[in-house]
Amino acid sequence: MATKNLILGSAAALLLTGGAQAADLPVKAKAVEYVRICSLYGAGFFYIPGTDTCIKLGGYLRADTTFNGGAHGAPAWNGDLGQQNRFRDYFLSRSRMALTVDTRTATEYGVVRTFGHGNFQFQNFGNTNPAGSVGTQTAGLGSALLSTAGGGYVAVEYLFIQFAGFTFGKSSSAYSTPWNGFPGNISANLLGGNNTDTGLNNIQYTAQFGNGVSASIGLDDPTVWTRTAVYNLSIPAAIGVNGTGSNAYAGMHAPDIVGNIRVDQAWGVLQFSAAAHEVSGSYNTLAAGAAPNNLSEINGHPDSKWGGSVMAALQIRNLPTGKGDDIKLDVSYARGHTKNVIATSGGSPSFSTFGNSGFAYQSVGFGATTDGVYFPGAAGTGGIQLTTAWGVRGAFSHNWNPNWSSSLFGSYSSVRYDGGANDNINGLGATTAKGAYCAAFAASHPGQAAVGNQAGNYSCNPDFNVSQLGLITRWIPVKNLTFSAEAQWFHLDQKMSGSSVFTATAPKPTALYEFKDQNTVLLQVRAQRNF
Repeated sequence: MATKNLILGSAAALLLTGGAQAADLPVKAKAVEYVRICSLYGAGFFYIPGTDTCIKLGGYLRADTTFNGGAHGAPAWNGDLGQQNRFRDYFLSRSRMALTVDTRTATEYGVVRTFGHGNFQFQNFGNTNPAGSVGTQTAGLGSALLSTAGGGYVAVEYLFIQFAGFTFGKSSSAYSTPWNGFPGNISANLLGGNNTDTGLNNIQYTAQFGNGVSASIGLDDPTVWTRTAVYNLSIPAAIGVNGTGSNAYAGMHAPDIVGNIRVDQAWGVLQFSAAAHEVSGSYNTLAAGAAPNNLSEINGHPDSKWGGSVMAALQIRNLPTGKGDDIKLDVSYARGHTKNVIATSGGSPSFSTFGNSGFAYQSVGFGATTDGVYFPGAAGTGGIQLTTAWGVRGAFSHNWNPNWSSSLFGSYSSVRYDGGANDNINGLGATTAKGAYCAAFAASHPGQAAVGNQAGNYSCNPDFNVSQLGLITRWIPVKNLTFSAEAQWFHLDQKMSGSSVFTATAPKPTALYEFKDQNTVLLQVRAQRNF
């Protein structure tokens, strides 16, 4: 009996112990879902776990320095740099990290795509002039002013959705070429044509006809990007000492209507683009600085006018000079849509550049960039007079070997105002764009040809041309790491002649200035790592 009880007790204990151990075993874990490569849309995409959406993360880190120029290779064509005064910085540096997020999902309507591009940036200001409104810490709040110690700022380029041929959001215009303002340069300031490389709000639709042939049509928001300025030349001090006026554009009433037809094949790209743009003035009666007053509304406004632009663009690939060599070229004409000729990655510049003179205190060249001007009244311009502009730009790019390449690039742009300097009705008013501008210019620059024959005969003409010529060389020591050096020459061919005594923007003195063409050069260097 004792043996029997021992055996039965031991068996019961073993059963209890086994049950307890079974209860303590962990629940079987779910299989780990590893990231899967998505090969549908090219290298770098992977599936978001648990979905059928593919995502690609990318971007670059870039360090730029421009000597005798502004951010991103802007020539010294206005401001403290244009004056070459003691407030200017001899160089400007910018560091940027760009992040891009690209998602794509296959559907019965085609691929649904979202894309975002944001930049984290830090830079110096370009000048220390306390009277300035941009690039200083004492006046005006601009994004660059956040570049304090330990600071910086975020800039947004592209944010859009694509679905069934439509694009919604902030993207490059349907008017633009695939290379925008970069046929072979790194400077974001090559004039002569359109550039929307940092995006604008728009809606567009692209139809693919096969064989590389496509057509796009879109509606662009013009408020931030595609306007230059409208001058009301009747207001007090309508033309300032730098040859420019205050912007009297009205609010946005209509989007720009844009489109293109493109052929993209192995030999290259051929594209024709067109755009329609509304030009509108705020009021006939305005205070200095184009500010409204209590007489503005009751005195009416000029009728709006539609302007526009056209562009032809060509890229030729597979040149006999070497593998990967190409030529890019675009030609533009605009009437009331000057931004599609005098275009940068930001706003359209006006020009105010100083240099040496043989008889005056200094020489100066002015160039006012506008979409139109008006002088209200019976003896005025009869409404807004649209500004005409045309330009051409291009580049030849050559690969010396897999590690070295160069591009030779250039541009030429022309801005024209209708009429003659003395157009008026019995001397009572200015009847053309040029007549109105020159009357306002004479009011703020009263001492024309003050030294007689030595200065030559004074004549007023706001027309101008600008030319650029540059050379860039790139070194790629390892994949996705590029070092670049770009030299650029800029020439302002202004059409004023003679001289004038006037009070220039401080720190320049009240003195005799000779009207003369101007030149400047810059050097931009860059290190960039793509990922």
